[in-house]
Amino acid sequence: MAPQRRAGARAAEGGGGGGGGGGAGLRAEERRRRPSSSSRNSGVKGNIPKDSRRKWLKVAFLLSSAMLGYLLSGSYFLSEDGITEVLAHHGESLPDRFIEISCSEDYDSHKRFEGCTPRKCGRGITDAIINREEAEKIRRIAERGLSLGGSDGGASILDLHSGALSLGKHFVNMYRYFGDKIHDIFTEEDFQLYRDVRQRIQQKIALAFGISSSSMYLTKPTFFSRINSSEAKTTHDEYWHPHIDKVTYGSFDYTSLLYLSDYTEDFGGGRFVFMDEGANRTVEPRAGRVSFFTSGSENLHHVEKVQWGTRYAITISFTCNPDHGIGDPVLT
Repeated sequence: MAPQRRAGARAAEGGGGGGGGGGAGLRAEERRRRPSSSSRNSGVKGNIPKDSRRKWLKVAFLLSSAMLGYLLSGSYFLSEDGITEVLAHHGESLPDRFIEISCSEDYDSHKRFEGCTPRKCGRGITDAIINREEAEKIRRIAERGLSLGGSDGGASILDLHSGALSLGKHFVNMYRYFGDKIHDIFTEEDFQLYRDVRQRIQQKIALAFGISSSSMYLTKPTFFSRINSSEAKTTHDEYWHPHIDKVTYGSFDYTSLLYLSDYTEDFGGGRFVFMDEGANRTVEPRAGRVSFFTSGSENLHHVEKVQWGTRYAITISFTCNPDHGIGDPVLT
């Protein structure tokens, strides 16, 4: 019985037994496998919409990729807070950029000074008044001064005017605390460069807002800041909260920042953010870049948390009220 089953299997594989029968069996098998003309036509008709869909999907993909590239690399990008416009990229050198905006009513609750109190409000950015070499020299002043102390948290302050220096969770007057050792840290040339840079920033602000620089007075706090990613230990370390300078410090009329390190090269995060209605507008720090603005609530702002590295800057503040003016620092 077993041999008969094997013979039957061979006959079936051969297509029917005889020599001519094997060829006919193969042709019959091919006819069974080959689709009919009607089925072939049906397949073509079925592929037309699929091909069309593929083309449209490809076009849609290319368009969406182009739009995403624009959003990510252009002037706008998506953030947790919505659409954000970059006013100044760290990789570009800006001779001058100024955006005029409507003044808030904050100035009405303070004494007005003709020829100084803002009637024209806005914000500006320039890379043209402080060069990178000067910025590096000023940064070294900050580094040497902050080497005497520094905060336990993420933000450290050095004020050459008052002598205030972060030390652990507190502040000390470095001129009294360190005495004559200060002369080993700073030189008169350091202070002269600081004064010269401050004067250039003051003149730039006066020109941008159409006022006389002699009607502006340096005011406190004017200070160096060093920010890293360390966890905040005190409220002084929590630099990232949105605020209005004129509300926080009533004397402020014009605020400026001179950046002393580079975004994405020296640190990550730490961009300056103007919080406008419906959108945020950011300034990416660049060594030697000056950002300045009127201090009222038309310029609500905050600094992003620094994610890595160290960010250096100077905040230089001006008032129109001579009663709130301070002098330049002097090395005694």
